[in-house]
Amino acid sequence: MNDMRPTQRAGGFTLIEAMIVVAIISILTAIALPSYQRYVQRSKRAEARAGLLQASQWLERVATATGVYLKKNSDFPDSLQAVPSEAYVITFESADENGSGYTLSATPQGNQANDACGAFTLDNFGNRGLAATDAAPNLIPECWNH
Repeated sequence: MNDMRPTQRAGGFTLIEAMIVVAIISILTAIALPSYQRYVQRSKRAEARAGLLQASQWLERVATATGVYLKKNSDFPDSLQAVPSEAYVITFESADENGSGYTLSATPQGNQANDACGAFTLDNFGNRGLAATDAAPNLIPECWNH
């Protein structure tokens, strides 16, 4: 009698199956990674905007209490000069020596420096802008609202 047993297949993956899995993971990564990076960039922008608004509120309270805004950059508190992620540094600039106004700037640091929005600005009149000279004016609403 002829013994016709099916041949047993060795367990595990073939090289083709492993290559297909690697290809699928590569495609998913290529799609997901840029989206994730944009999300992180937007969240750090929001943090910068919040830091500027917090600093502005503090300066308005100072002006309410003293009648003038800060006159010297050195009087601007260290606690307001950075955002928690350290992706932006916030700076204060007095409008003049009389303390009649100010401009705040949030300058991107590290990887955030590659952001198209660049540095955010906010003044005592509530004017929101971008400090980057090459930033298009239509970026201001996009950067400040998202």
